[in-house]
Amino acid sequence: MKKEGVKLIENGKRLDGRGLDELRPIKMEIGVLKRADGSAYVEWGENKIMAACYGPREVHPRHVEEPDRAIVRVRYNMAPFSVPDRKRPGPDRRSVEISKVTKEALEPVVLTHLFPRTVVDIFIEVLQANAGTRCAGITAAALAMADAGIPMRDLVASCAAGKIDGKVALDLMGLEDNYGEADLPVALAPNKKQVTLLQMDGNFTRAEFEEAFEKALGGCLKVYEMQKKTIRKKYEV
Repeated sequence: MKKEGVKLIENGKRLDGRGLDELRPIKMEIGVLKRADGSAYVEWGENKIMAACYGPREVHPRHVEEPDRAIVRVRYNMAPFSVPDRKRPGPDRRSVEISKVTKEALEPVVLTHLFPRTVVDIFIEVLQANAGTRCAGITAAALAMADAGIPMRDLVASCAAGKIDGKVALDLMGLEDNYGEADLPVALAPNKKQVTLLQMDGNFTRAEFEEAFEKALGGCLKVYEMQKKTIRKKYEV
């Protein structure tokens, strides 16, 4: 978090030239993996995320199935080469936590009652990381589910806001995330205005929290429009 002597805002601009309310450049594509039922690729700043969706399909092991609904399983993983210092392969506490919160962010929009005793498996692979991978992963996973034709009430879009040099800013990049004072990831199902993820790391005053929350919601709505445009693009003639 905050480290003395590191200036993150100069002359009203952030280190990458963005204003406080600007997202990093975002690129989205669906249908990128032939062997998955649905897939998506998202570039968000320097993040590169691949998501694959399989199902609804038979549950293994059988004892975890639910008789009246489908279950949603998520596996979030960072590739060893995704960060400057090589990451140890395999799951760690952070990837288990992000897998859990991603599942909880996506599950509310899935019409699980339509296909009982089945599972929807979602795999999120972080190929390159530079802050905000959980938000980018949730966004990619929602696109992959839509590409797979999973019945959903809505897409889920995710974005974060944070605090750098005492100011609230949208969509922190790596240096801002490392040396900033706070971070607030949010996921939103916009049609019902349902917040499906809200986490906080660091310290906000109440006024700062409210400002960060509004900025994050605004970011989610921008991401949501990009998601819809990406899905439409696949089916345009």
